[in-house]
Amino acid sequence: MIIEIIQNPHYIIDFKSYEGLRNIAITVLVVIFILILGKNLNKSKNIFIIKIISLIAIFLTVFGHINDIIIEAWRVEEDLPFHLCSFSNLIVCTIFFVKTNKKVFEFLFYCGFLGGLVSILTPQINYYDGSWYLYISYYVSHGIIMLAPLFMLYNLDYKLSKYSWLRTFGILNILMIFIFPLNFLIGRGSNYMYLYEAPQIKNPLVFGDWPYYIFNWEVIIIVLFYLTYLMFSRKY
Repeated sequence: MIIEIIQNPHYIIDFKSYEGLRNIAITVLVVIFILILGKNLNKSKNIFIIKIISLIAIFLTVFGHINDIIIEAWRVEEDLPFHLCSFSNLIVCTIFFVKTNKKVFEFLFYCGFLGGLVSILTPQINYYDGSWYLYISYYVSHGIIMLAPLFMLYNLDYKLSKYSWLRTFGILNILMIFIFPLNFLIGRGSNYMYLYEAPQIKNPLVFGDWPYYIFNWEVIIIVLFYLTYLMFSRKY
């Protein structure tokens, strides 16, 4: 198992391939189905649904770490929750069982929705061992962080404040200030938030050598955040 993981550290699925298009279609259809289902239910039932979704995220997270420890594949440089999608996943795991902070929802909306969407469109499954579990859990976990904030927005009456996009961008940059040097301190290939090395995926949003692609991301991210705000605030 460990040998297989080392031999295939990054399993990349081409966006234009049958496999990529199939997985995107399935994920999007499931997300849309759950959103439409929630539209026809009352608030208490929607809260029940989103808590079930959160419990699935908790199970995948806990089981994933335990499994990696058992097979001696858990790595400090890869498995700490310091990727953007990991941050969003932790929020999904906890936000529905504690008093919800509006700023936390807004962070989840921009980072979870966009992060999950990009991950579904341009998948890179790190340390893939060829198992169906890792394959499916990748799509389920990233689909959940994309679904949860949309479900909160459309079915649980959460709203985006006027400057939420700018505030979230600021919070994201504060996180980067701490994570950037952490990658160098951990060493051994640590690449949290892809600040040490660009991801291997073929993505038009990833261009330029290190560290210039990071500055490119800064511009792209703030534009995407603002466009996302405009798109999803129209319902109000």
